[in-house]
Amino acid sequence: MKQILVATDFSKCAANAMAYAMELATILGREVCAIHAIHPTEGINNSTYNAIFIEDYYNNKREALKEWVSTYTNDDKYKNVKVTTLCDVGFLKAVITRYVDKHEVELLVMGIMGATGISGIVGSNASMVVTKIKIPTLIIPLESKFENVPMITLATDFETRLSAVDVNALNEMIKAFGSAKMQVLYVAEKTDAEQVQIWEARLRDLIKHTDLEFNYIQGSSALNGIMNFIQSHETDMLCLVKHHHNIVYRLFTRSTVNQVMNKSVKAILILHE
Repeated sequence: MKQILVATDFSKCAANAMAYAMELATILGREVCAIHAIHPTEGINNSTYNAIFIEDYYNNKREALKEWVSTYTNDDKYKNVKVTTLCDVGFLKAVITRYVDKHEVELLVMGIMGATGISGIVGSNASMVVTKIKIPTLIIPLESKFENVPMITLATDFETRLSAVDVNALNEMIKAFGSAKMQVLYVAEKTDAEQVQIWEARLRDLIKHTDLEFNYIQGSSALNGIMNFIQSHETDMLCLVKHHHNIVYRLFTRSTVNQVMNKSVKAILILHE
């Protein structure tokens, strides 16, 4: 069965992301795997442990993860969600990549501090994952809570084509939510009416199970246009398409995605071409 993968460091942010993922798994009928990456030097340099007892340290971590997950598996409303755990040694990117290579992961979920905590997905695991790993990734700020029927906004440049995997994941989510509409946002210096009609038709062919409401903002930078739109329009989940040359890539490499998070306090779904 397809899985939702949740990366955890046992923080409040991770707990909020896990709660969000469990709600999502209930609706989608998916399994959940909670994964924790043990840094290669962790435990060895810890004053309490040394290399002789490193396996005991790893076992303690595995048990701690199982106990952390039990908060959710013991909840009756999640009784139909199968949850597994994995503690693996390595950097987070490598640990996730090894797991994804062997399992059918539909979505990766990660938590971040968001507006009320430290500002900085710069250099963080969330920033690294969305720029390095090509699976749909849902980033959940600490303040963001699950909505049964979320209002989804897709910010696009139209020219970037979504991968088949990401289109399928988005369609399955929309269908499961029963969303009546999805907002599509295009920000540009100017638009070509004829080309816009072609792009709209192409996107309607890709996105099923909901009506698409197209919104256009001209004369604004992509970042400002996105932030202004989500502040003035209800948006529970903002979808951004990552491409090496487009605004989403620049958002993450320049860390300005923090501005989106800090002003919108919404979940962000990162899709790929």
